[in-house]
Order: sequence, then structure tokens, then C-alpha cells
Amino acid sequence: MLNISVVGASGYGGGEVVRLLLGHPEVRLRHLVAETRAGEEYAEVFPNVRGFVEVRTEALDPAVLAADSDVVFLALPNGVAMTLVPHLGDAVKVIDLGADFRFKSARVYERWYGTAHAAEGLAEQAVYGLPELHRAAIRRARLVGNPGCYPTAALLAIAPLIQSGLARPTGIVIDAKSGVSGAGRGGGSRTHFSEVNENVFAYGTPGHRHTGEIEEGLKLLAGAADFVFVPHLIPMTRGILATVYLQPAGPVNRVAAEAAYHEMYGAEPFVRLLDGESLPQTKATLGSNFCDLGVRVDAASGMLIAFAALDNLVKGAAGQAVQNMNLMCGFPEDLGLRTPALFP
Repeated sequence: MLNISVVGASGYGGGEVVRLLLGHPEVRLRHLVAETRAGEEYAEVFPNVRGFVEVRTEALDPAVLAADSDVVFLALPNGVAMTLVPHLGDAVKVIDLGADFRFKSARVYERWYGTAHAAEGLAEQAVYGLPELHRAAIRRARLVGNPGCYPTAALLAIAPLIQSGLARPTGIVIDAKSGVSGAGRGGGSRTHFSEVNENVFAYGTPGHRHTGEIEEGLKLLAGAADFVFVPHLIPMTRGILATVYLQPAGPVNRVAAEAAYHEMYGAEPFVRLLDGESLPQTKATLGSNFCDLGVRVDAASGMLIAFAALDNLVKGAAGQAVQNMNLMCGFPEDLGLRTPALFP
């Protein structure tokens, strides 16, 4: 049994890590750190785990975490993890759900997050934790930067069409919509019920922070990145639906496009490919670690249209983090995660 600690256990991402690990047969929860709610019964922080977790939250003590933990999950505001990881030592495996270790270059991080990186050497060592694209490197990693929710959806949708040569890596349009939990538990006035209910709006564009992450991923796939990313907030709690428009590199039909997805993801445990008339929908992934994908070809324009749906708190955050832990620790990749979504 591995000892697992979660730092930032009072936020949505940290709470989901805890919930998922309660069903994992090879781990035990050691420390649940929640600086703003230290000393509280965890069931008061997240009532859904009442009767499953009989511990109190703790204040942060890096020395205690380093001594007692095999794996530490960090679900912290951007800019905090980079100051903590150097104090955890070399023996502890770390999965950061924030943005601090998603970029190899500290300069790129500074460009998108507006602050200097405090652990440049560690950023260079970290592995980007998108298993479907970087599985081998994740298995060897000690430090993983867990991807953001929008980049997970966008990159999984785009990758087969770029790698197969069916689509050009230029002129890509990513139109994505997210539930309000993506803003975190702290939220703000824009996530108040009265402002979100019966309302849909774009935000953070141009220049949403996840643009940089998508840019890095596309450069790895194609050596270049030319795209527009527009996120929208929609009045639901969980879920992301990304619709991606790509220019074909030549004549293409739906059969060839779907074959590219099956070639790339046919053996993936958490990617489901939708053929026939079905298209991805957020409800079908609610509470699960699955990403549903589909593709169409628009006969009039010739454009390729790729679709991705996932739960932003699971495959877009905590579930993917546990998936990465399984890879890093030599467990079956789907251990503790292979459960269907809630429906309706």
C-alpha cells in the first residue's frame, strides 16, 4: 500500500482526488492538507465522503509530507506548487494539478502566467501528464504536470488528424464550453448562480492561459501551432465540450478520419470513439475519467470537425492525475478509475 497525501484537499480538484482514491485498492490516504480549513473534519469540507473519510484536514508541513508520503498530489493555486516541490525531496513522486510544471520552459510559463518560475530546473525535468500522448515518459517520471481541462479535450481531439496527415496544423479553430466548476471552489461574481443561470458567454479571449498549453502540445505534434481558442462558460456544474474545426490537407472522407482515431486510440482505456450517428455529449462522461471523441467531414466546405467531451474535474483534472499516478507507480493504468459515468 502506498501512502498518499493531497495538498489543497478543500478545493474541487483536491476533493475529487480524495473521492477517487477512496476506491483505489493500492493506496491509503495519509495527509489531507487544507490551509484555509485546517483542523476540520473532512466530511464537513466535502459531505459526499461522510462515512468514508474519518480524518481532519491539516496545515501544510513539507517535512511531514516528505517523511510520510510515497505520492503527493498538489491541487493548489498557480504559482504555489513550484515553491513547495523542492522541499519534498527526491523520493516522493509528485503530481501537480496546477500549471506550474506543464511547461518545460520557465520563460513560456512566465509569458502565460505573469510571474517568474521559482523552480526552473524542476520544470525542465517534469513530464506533461497526458497519458495518451506521453505514456512512456510518465512511467519514468518523478514529477508530472497534470494537463488543464481545455487542453486535454482539445489535444485529444486534434492529435489523430494531425499525426495522420489528414489535417493541416494551421488555421485551427477550437470552440470550447465548460461548466462552472472549472473556475474552482473560490469562484467569483461571474460564477454566481444569478449570473450563470440561463446565460452563456465567452471569456478570457484572446489569451486564455490554456492557450499556451495547447500551443505547446501542437508544437510537439506538428512542429508549429496556428490556432484560435475561444472558451465559453455555460450554466452547468461539470463538463467540457470542445468542437474543433480543421482544414484538410487533401481530399478526405469520414471513413479515413475515423480510421485515424481508431489507429491512435483503439487500445486506450479512457478514450471512447463514437461512430455511427452518435456525437460526444458531456452528460455521458459525468463523474468518469472518459473522454468521448467523434469526427465529421463537412461536405460543403470540406472542413474536418472534431468533437471531444469530458468531465473537467475528472479526466480534465483529478481522474487524469490518478491515471498518471498509476503509470508512475507501476499499477494497471485504469486501477480505481474504470467506472461508468452518471446518467442522466
